[in-house]
Amino acid sequence: MTVLARTAEVTRRYGDVLALDRVSLDIRAGELVGLLGPNGAGKSTLINLFTGLRRPTSGTVELLGGSPQDPVMRRDIGVTPQETGLPEALRVGEVVDFVSAHFPNRSDRAELLDRFGLRDLVRRQIGGLSGGQKRRLAVALAFAGRPKMVFLDEPTTGLDVEGRRALWDGIRAFHDDGGTILLTSHYLEEIEALAQRVVVVGHGRVLADDTVPAIRDMVGVRRVTLSADTLPELPGVLGSERADGRVHLLTADPDRLVVELVRSGAPFSGLEIRPTTLEEAFLTITARENAHV
Repeated sequence: MTVLARTAEVTRRYGDVLALDRVSLDIRAGELVGLLGPNGAGKSTLINLFTGLRRPTSGTVELLGGSPQDPVMRRDIGVTPQETGLPEALRVGEVVDFVSAHFPNRSDRAELLDRFGLRDLVRRQIGGLSGGQKRRLAVALAFAGRPKMVFLDEPTTGLDVEGRRALWDGIRAFHDDGGTILLTSHYLEEIEALAQRVVVVGHGRVLADDTVPAIRDMVGVRRVTLSADTLPELPGVLGSERADGRVHLLTADPDRLVVELVRSGAPFSGLEIRPTTLEEAFLTITARENAHV
């Protein structure tokens, strides 16, 4: 597939802070890529490099076959940064028209507002919108110019469940039409629901890059869930929690754990063994990296 965005051995420093450390990454046409990492891992820096807001300290960045610094290249992308400011006095429809006017191939206003559940707000002033409504509008504006590729940095932060689902539907619709998306999020269930490919970064480096199932499997951890009042000390338990009357144990060797549980004679019921969630895999990957730093 055609590569739409690429970094090759990119390093970015802010004074003494190393934000990215020789990162090489390709984003191909038609992909919906989830970018994960703890705060300060370099996610926003990477998006800023792809969108031409920052230059690399070393290495190269390409966007749509050219330079991210070229305004012609940037006309075919859409961006929603973590922080956005919209003019309070303008109406929703006016803001959409203003942003759309900057692009030669603009989206239909009614269609765009429908896609993100904003049609009923077209005449509402920005200053009268809730925080969630403003965030949905900020995301919708990233699609105003019929972009080939969209960069969404924490797009659903601060939204309630209904608002988040509405944005998910809009993002999926763009992707289903062949659009390419690079998405960061603190909500790992969001990445799990939307992304086909996940890139995990930490300390400015790429720690993992694969499909969601492969990322879950690469840590070699399983979740053992059961009902029990008390449990003996069991071998190989990497983490545990009790929730909704059930005990959840993380282990790399579920067979051994279950054998030792049976041998202990402790009463239990409802035993389940399943793969880890993306969140559990992410925490394991980043914890391993922290242990080596």
